[in-house]
Amino acid sequence: MYLGLDLGTSGLRALLVDEGGVTVAEAEAHYEVRHPHPGWSEQDPSDWILACGSVMTALRDKAPEAMAALKGIGLSGHMHGAVALDGQGDVIRPCILWNDTRSAEQAVRLDALPGVREVSGNIVFPGFTAPKLAWMAEHEPDLFARIDKVLLPKDYLVMWMTGEVVSDMSDASGSSWLDTGARVWSDDLLAASGMRADQMPRVVEGCARVGELRAPLVADWGISGPVTVAAGGADNAVAACGVGCFAEGQGFVSLGTSGVLLAAKDSFAPDPATAVHTFCHAVPDRWYQMGVILAATDCLNWLSKRLKKTPAELAGLLGDVSGPSDVLFLPYLSGERTPHNDSDIRGAFVGLGVDTDDATLVQAVMEGVCFALRDCHEALKATGTDLKSVLAIGGGTKSAFWVETLATVLDLPLDLPDAGEFGAALGAAHLARVAVTGEMPETVMTRPKIAGTIHPRDDLREAYDAAYHRFTRLYPVMKDVV
Repeated sequence: MYLGLDLGTSGLRALLVDEGGVTVAEAEAHYEVRHPHPGWSEQDPSDWILACGSVMTALRDKAPEAMAALKGIGLSGHMHGAVALDGQGDVIRPCILWNDTRSAEQAVRLDALPGVREVSGNIVFPGFTAPKLAWMAEHEPDLFARIDKVLLPKDYLVMWMTGEVVSDMSDASGSSWLDTGARVWSDDLLAASGMRADQMPRVVEGCARVGELRAPLVADWGISGPVTVAAGGADNAVAACGVGCFAEGQGFVSLGTSGVLLAAKDSFAPDPATAVHTFCHAVPDRWYQMGVILAATDCLNWLSKRLKKTPAELAGLLGDVSGPSDVLFLPYLSGERTPHNDSDIRGAFVGLGVDTDDATLVQAVMEGVCFALRDCHEALKATGTDLKSVLAIGGGTKSAFWVETLATVLDLPLDLPDAGEFGAALGAAHLARVAVTGEMPETVMTRPKIAGTIHPRDDLREAYDAAYHRFTRLYPVMKDVV
């Protein structure tokens, strides 16, 4: 048996699978994000430990025989968070999360330094880890002076489970401290934000064995023997492991809380100016590029709260739609990454009228997300990436309208995986199996069976292309007024 733990922004998901990847049991636990000031987003790492204990106890109670046979644990986690530890391994302050924008000024300064983009392969975004530490040095100097180690969120759980201070290449890529091509920490990048190599965890591949689960946890969770813990990886890299996305030309689009268009790469070929992320994969000698929008299904969740209807009820308002809405929606509720790298921009509806109803707002929100992902696709194409079709995953794919519109806007066929488990939790379990058995990743991490393919609608392609170009003209206008 193998276990995948997916440490998300709002909760921890645990998936217990057999050696064939078939789900045996699953459990979830949730925790809060705190926003003590505008633009701040923080979590207490102790909440992750409590959540881990909760899901493991639930699995033990649901499937005691399977838990007893557990051989390996892998982890996926949200990227860029800064967990600062003192010399005793105690947390100095709440973790500053990926969607925290307080360090925008520090990010601009770091990004302007010679060689930073070239070595890291990326723009220094405000959400990345390095500017967070630069912010601490300026605004919390007493706390900054106490830092002995800085860990990424899932690495804190790994330390708690094993006692080992380790990170993996894919997660470390989003720190602005890693030489992403060489897959090692960069002394120059560290020094740029006032950090040192001895404050970093040891960095390994995501499928590498970190250590063994601590004996007290083995006993508490009803496990019969030693358990290998794999390093794990960044959420999107591990999701790619869950759907077998490794080779050049393979990719997926995710309609999750945020939106992602990811392309696997056989070599390191960054183009930071496009605001496309170029990161190490969670398996050796592979990289990936992705465009990221900060709000995808989160936009529908926001509208759901305003209209007091569930997201499913809102999606149900859309029947057969014959073309794009006259209302446009900019999905920049939390700022934007690709292609704008703008933490200050905010969303908007444009074209509202007295006849605008709930269904029109829903359609505009879904289309706005599609247009923002088209921005990501255009940015990826500018780097030379050529995708012929992609897998479509995430909660938003439950809406037939959203998927069909996305296929038309991207002008790409979208493959929908068959019913079953896939994604980050399964990818984490696969990493655990590779760490235990030493198998080749591509042997374990295979592509899912495809239930069907959604093709672009030829009759709507021209109309949506025109609507997209209207959409692109709005950002510069909003930039001037927000």
